[in-house]
Amino acid sequence: MKLKIARIDARRPESLSALQELRHKLAPDGNVVSDAGRRKTIEVFGEPLTPTQVVERICDDVRDRGVEAALEYGEKLDGARLAADELRVPAEELAAAHAAAEPEFLETVRRLRANILRFQSAILHTDVSVDLPGGGSLRQRYLPLERVGLCVPGGAAAYPSTVLMTAVPAQAAGVKELAVVAPPTKFGSYNTDLLATCHELGIDEVYRVGGAQAVAAMAYGLDPSPPQGEGILRKVDKIVGPGNLFVALAKRHVYGTVDIDSIAGPSEVIVIADQSTPARYAAADLIAQAEHAPGSAVLVTWHEPLIEAVAEELEKQLAELSRGELAKQSLEAFGALITVGDRAQAARLCDELATEHLHLACEQPQQLLDQIRCAGAVFMGPHSPVPVGDYAAGPSHVLPTGATARFASGLSSNDFLRSNSVIEFTAKDLKANAEDIVRIAEKESLTAHAAAVSVRLE
Repeated sequence: MKLKIARIDARRPESLSALQELRHKLAPDGNVVSDAGRRKTIEVFGEPLTPTQVVERICDDVRDRGVEAALEYGEKLDGARLAADELRVPAEELAAAHAAAEPEFLETVRRLRANILRFQSAILHTDVSVDLPGGGSLRQRYLPLERVGLCVPGGAAAYPSTVLMTAVPAQAAGVKELAVVAPPTKFGSYNTDLLATCHELGIDEVYRVGGAQAVAAMAYGLDPSPPQGEGILRKVDKIVGPGNLFVALAKRHVYGTVDIDSIAGPSEVIVIADQSTPARYAAADLIAQAEHAPGSAVLVTWHEPLIEAVAEELEKQLAELSRGELAKQSLEAFGALITVGDRAQAARLCDELATEHLHLACEQPQQLLDQIRCAGAVFMGPHSPVPVGDYAAGPSHVLPTGATARFASGLSSNDFLRSNSVIEFTAKDLKANAEDIVRIAEKESLTAHAAAVSVRLE
């Protein structure tokens, strides 16, 4: 299995174009589609629309026609012919899945939930109050969102971990209503382990709908007026969770009608390694991310011999894995082995790429971390591979991709809170600030603003 992965020497000026190309690959414009996807688009819509146009068409149709449109797209895109009363997974089916699940699996779910809940509860914002000189107070109050929608993928594999990593932070924040959407596939809303996880977490709303139509259904609701809306998906306040390109573009389309967590692209990792890093560890870490297919995996090192050693390990390990061919395709399309001059250049490159996962698999990782600002999640040392964060540690694995870690953060319990300020002035506080308020209001020609204060001083 000969691997053709990009090798970039960042110490050379001519490497700039290769690095720019890599950055472009990690930040797709949202309109790249495969030949199969193009054929499917023509089959469904009768014309070669871009993914953005497809999403706009689906979302607007679901908004206008509700459950009828959602069911039609479920049949055309997922091959699932369902009636309106079959969209929601029955409570007895959730209970049956839980009863049929392996006891060891459920024990694992409980332990992982405890890990996530411990961390997410510890970081949760609490109200802050500031006393004023005149006896009044200022307060920032945090309240949980009422209703949240969780997107769970179900195309190539089942992802109970995504239920955990989205639902548990929301539950830590105090969200009362959670609605899970997953495509009507054997890896989605027909998957026993997925349904069992939902039941274990106390989630009783699970819907058999995926893709852009699922996002639109949560944003706009499906036939929300009673009595037709009973048992059919009601709109949410926020949509979170990963998905394919069409899910990401749909979340962008409905933002403003509802809140969203992010517009995520393919999963990605940068592994920074040195002479202390076993080549087999580094190769395993790169493949683990690449097997998402698509998934980007980049090695950065100032220890030149490691490049060849890791390349050899990649070929060896890929040949032994069931998803080796898929991982190989990702490494060739979105991967790179990069040589830098020193640790400082490695840090600068990391901030430029602003990766989703950053694994500091080198000596003195804390010293290097102090030089890096932009990453979704950072993994320190040889015993903290990315799967630890994917499943067990506690921080959510829903993270910013495509260099958006320059300004975005990973999902956490605090993303399920909304805050408002509470201002309580006494007469003494108002008098102390009145002159400044009146002056600035009059500068802005808002004389009624000034009068609203002045009238209280007469």
